[in-house]
Amino acid sequence: MTGHPDRPLLRRLYGDAFALAYLGICAALTVWAFAASAGENEDASLAGVIPVLATAPVSIAALALPGGLPAFVLAVAAGALVNAALIAWCSRRLRGGKR
Repeated sequence: MTGHPDRPLLRRLYGDAFALAYLGICAALTVWAFAASAGENEDASLAGVIPVLATAPVSIAALALPGGLPAFVLAVAAGALVNAALIAWCSRRLRGGKR
């Protein structure tokens, strides 16, 4: 990556405020989906769709992995991390490479 090669990789990928806000929203949606699925609600089975759509397209591709709940969490986490890195990159480019 260009710009600040002395900055750690995680800070370059996820050190942007927009990327961190997106990761927080994805985490909140995932917690909400688990809480909604735990209840005795007929519509709770669709609660898991929201975090998957928020972290698409990577999460949709990763859902092809077998494994149930761990695969769901892995798919949403992978999708959120990839999308957050893209958000941070776009934010840096739109600001002209400045911090």
